[in-house]
Amino acid sequence: MVRIGLIGMGRIGRLHGENIANAIAGATLVAAADPMLNDEMKSWAESKGAKYIYADAEELINNPEVDAVFICSSTATHADFIIKSAGAGKHIFCEKPIHTDPAKIIEALDAVEKAGVKLQVGFVRRFDHNHKKVHDVVASGKLGNPHIIKVTSRDPEPAPIEYLRTSGGLFVDMMIHDFDMVRYLSGSEVTEVFAYGNVLIEPAIKEFGDIDTAIVSLKFANGALGVIDNSRAARYGYDQRTEVHADKGCVKVENDRDDMSEILTAEGTESAKPTWFFLERYTQAFIAETIAFVNAIENGEDVPVNGHDGLMPVYIAIAADKSLREGRVVKLDEVIL
Repeated sequence: MVRIGLIGMGRIGRLHGENIANAIAGATLVAAADPMLNDEMKSWAESKGAKYIYADAEELINNPEVDAVFICSSTATHADFIIKSAGAGKHIFCEKPIHTDPAKIIEALDAVEKAGVKLQVGFVRRFDHNHKKVHDVVASGKLGNPHIIKVTSRDPEPAPIEYLRTSGGLFVDMMIHDFDMVRYLSGSEVTEVFAYGNVLIEPAIKEFGDIDTAIVSLKFANGALGVIDNSRAARYGYDQRTEVHADKGCVKVENDRDDMSEILTAEGTESAKPTWFFLERYTQAFIAETIAFVNAIENGEDVPVNGHDGLMPVYIAIAADKSLREGRVVKLDEVIL
């Protein structure tokens, strides 16, 4: 039984905590920490079986009854918690991104390698049944070499402006998942990008130099081409589609819906909207990624999403932002340390 300590009891932390407590046979939640700890958080953690509850995450990290740490705190704290957890000999699951500064990510990855512990990064979409099928078909070679990789990712509504103000920007906060996805689907590294972006939904976003709508074109080392489109507001629901066109054909997936029925009449076709947001859309994927992490610990296997997978999308995000600001193609070599 892998004994897990949870750092961060916000929305994503509680999601992982619920899964560890209720859906993962090989793990148990033994500790939880949050710097904003209050009575409600303490009550929640106790209800999930946590024996130790702290305001100071370092106490959790240094608890000898914790085998592995789930880092679900704010992005700015991730790398430091990875370094401290590795130093304490704990295996680590870290939500994305590891950090927005590649130098800090590299420092964290060096600490993990030196300690010989496992680090898995929370790119949950890799564990979705639809996107994984696209990957598996491409990786099997059944369709030959990939030519075009397309990813559409549109949120149903903008996040609160207070969140967006400190999120790090659309490329780091939102499209980071898609930068990981194109690497996953293509089986290749991105070599260059060109980005278009604008503010078309929430005018207040202009105040802090961010965008809410973007299209990024990419080239890959294997010769394939890619395109990602993002929007902060798809009023019809959470739009999550992927496609790979290859030598011998194409594999693609459409959105999950609340129900998959279609009603066809003389007036037209009626169907349900896409599943509303990521908590509903990726429920099973969140469970699957935690099972994979626990299995890697128990069986001494490699994690399926490692530190390198956490670093490369940040480089792509930095290149996309540079392209947007400078209005030109940016090669990844320009930003890789």
